[in-house]
Amino acid sequence: MYAIVEILGKQVVVEEGKKVLVDRLPHDEGSSFSLENVLFVSDNGSVKIGAPLVSGAEVTARVISHSKGDKVLVFKKKRRKGYRKLNGHRQHLSLVSIEKIKS
Repeated sequence: MYAIVEILGKQVVVEEGKKVLVDRLPHDEGSSFSLENVLFVSDNGSVKIGAPLVSGAEVTARVISHSKGDKVLVFKKKRRKGYRKLNGHRQHLSLVSIEKIKS
């Protein structure tokens, strides 16, 4: 069984028992929460497609940890002008374990 849910404006494919890395969530580590923005549910060939959401569907998840992603370097340069700028960015992430998908 898997589902497509919307987490912080992004669509993510989730399965029961799997772990998903998403943008930082406002929940504490170890806390459970539910996602009501379920767009699609597939259960052994039985498919439910939302318009825009699947009514009555819910995904229960637990935050395992918060972390930072890999560093991404942003380099800006204008040729022949002597302008060079180097910035780094690390995205804040949350590791989420999917516990239950209710269709």
